Amino acid sequence: MENRMNELVERLNQYAKEYYELDNPSVSDAEYDKLYRELVDLETANPEAVLPNSPTHRVGGKILSGFEKYQHQYPLYSLQDAFSREELEAFDTRVRKEFPHATYICELKIDGLSISLTYENGHLVVGATRGDGSVGENITENLKRVQDIPLTLSAPENITVRGECYMPRASFDRVNQARQEAGEAEFANPRNAAAGTLRQLDTGVVASRGLATFLYQVASPTVNDSQSHVLQHLDELGFVTNHEYHFAKSIDDVWEFIEKVAAMRDSLPYDIDGVVIKVNDLAMQDELGFTVKAPRWAVAYKFPAEEKQAQILSVDWTVGRTGVVTPTANLSPVQLAGTTVSRATLHNVDYIAEKDIRIGDTVIVYKAGDIIPAVLRVVEEKRTDQLVIETPQTCPSCGSQLLHYEDEVALRCINPICSAQIMSRLEHFASRDAMNIAGLGSSIVEKLYRAELVKDVADIYRLEKSDLLKVEGFQDKSAEKLHQAIQISKENSAERLLFGLGIRHVGSKASKILLEKFSNLENLAQTGAEEIASIDGLGQVIAKSLNSFFSSEGAQQLLTELKEAGVNLAYLGQVAQEGAVLSGMTVVLTGKLERLKRSEAKAKLESLGANVAGSVSKKTSLVVAGADAGSKLAKAQELGIEIRDEAWLESL
Repeated sequence: MENRMNELVERLNQYAKEYYELDNPSVSDAEYDKLYRELVDLETANPEAVLPNSPTHRVGGKILSGFEKYQHQYPLYSLQDAFSREELEAFDTRVRKEFPHATYICELKIDGLSISLTYENGHLVVGATRGDGSVGENITENLKRVQDIPLTLSAPENITVRGECYMPRASFDRVNQARQEAGEAEFANPRNAAAGTLRQLDTGVVASRGLATFLYQVASPTVNDSQSHVLQHLDELGFVTNHEYHFAKSIDDVWEFIEKVAAMRDSLPYDIDGVVIKVNDLAMQDELGFTVKAPRWAVAYKFPAEEKQAQILSVDWTVGRTGVVTPTANLSPVQLAGTTVSRATLHNVDYIAEKDIRIGDTVIVYKAGDIIPAVLRVVEEKRTDQLVIETPQTCPSCGSQLLHYEDEVALRCINPICSAQIMSRLEHFASRDAMNIAGLGSSIVEKLYRAELVKDVADIYRLEKSDLLKVEGFQDKSAEKLHQAIQISKENSAERLLFGLGIRHVGSKASKILLEKFSNLENLAQTGAEEIASIDGLGQVIAKSLNSFFSSEGAQQLLTELKEAGVNLAYLGQVAQEGAVLSGMTVVLTGKLERLKRSEAKAKLESLGANVAGSVSKKTSLVVAGADAGSKLAKAQELGIEIRDEAWLESL
């Protein structure tokens, strides 16, 4: 029986590969169905013998209750974007300052959803979304229904890989045709369709929609020495990689490839929105490292956004959480990048003046970064008797006098009790990347604020279910659900809380770096600006902003109230023990290590209390140098900084 099951699984997987990947089936659908039914019967009778790579895992039939959060072992960074050749040249200059002879590999930027796949002994155990880069959602059952994701690898490896899940254009057309015939709303574009599919709780829907993948990265430590060998290794393991890549020795070569791809873009069977340029050598990638938000060794060139003409009908002015008053144009509706756009940002009053934008103008609209609709310029030849856009003198929310500082482009309301700012801060605090309080969106925040139940973030944790039931729209179940979400958020690691406080210039990545360094918010609040500024990747702007915030009496009171409410103020990741041998030291790794992987060396240094920096400066305490160390070693010698080798690090 088991031998027959093994034989059927092997044959059916081969037939599926011929059908889905090679487009060259060797058996008829009827023959495939006959063998498949035989396997189902055997598995039904012997459930304990079902193989992990059985094709029955590919079909639907499961209704999921929801998706659990998944903590990525290896963070997923976003890429720095470039929109011009000049920005690519600036990237190249930064790379060649460290590595004059670096070469690049250029890969198509697939317009889909980032996924992470983890295999143990060659078997798929977790498939997850990117999420915020640190925490995603476990969508393993859905990803098993994507035909080209291998359930079992060709070798029994423990590996985590990254890639893009997308909907091919042919699948998109077929899905929309079916939705049209069923009287359902059609998807706007393949990316939206792929996103909606991966969020399905019915795995049968996922199996029917024809999603596909391209894998491009090994996230776990790898023996490969270059990105090109990574792609080759992924191929050998059974993943689908995109072979439309190009090696480049210079930015001229990169640009030629970009122009070639732009010309063939419309003929591809899938959507792309740019080209990703990576340093090919992985050792160089390790040396270049990361900024707070993105790798220094890669950049994503984005194709110019689609542009359409629309008419400005009126302008709204809205107040954000920092008091900045932003103008938004109301437009005659226009289809742009697959969606209907009727509003677009005008950025600020200086932008309006510079572009001489007026109400009634016909303007060119585009999606900045393919996301936010924005006004690019006026179509001068269509101008007639347009009205000048009047700059407001008072806050549209609280009526306070607005200020326009000489060193800022923004209009700003500085009233600390401006209702629009308070509500925006509360909404930010509850947002997904901050405290992630499900159900506490803008409309609920406004209702709670208008009911005088919340005026600052500490008030959120004073809410009882009985308070929520007094608010219009809440029933017993919805009140219980929100109250439970608030309680759960108390257990978040403190970097989410820090980001949620909305301190100017302090984003989610900086928050994590700070909490890794200082362990909890109370320590951070007592730290001087000079010490914060010395941390690699942060600097004076963030340090001054933090110091200004925590030196206020209100901030100290807020921390006390949050702590009393049971909100966690500590970092829950790994922190070096107090008094560790390298505590307080800034260490730089450079050169090729012979025995330790760079990630292992960095982890060991951090566990010993060191802050591992990416560049050498006067603040550097010591440098650990491997073979072929270059400019960083030379600079350390010039500055008289202590230099150690890999053997020293291993001995600690």
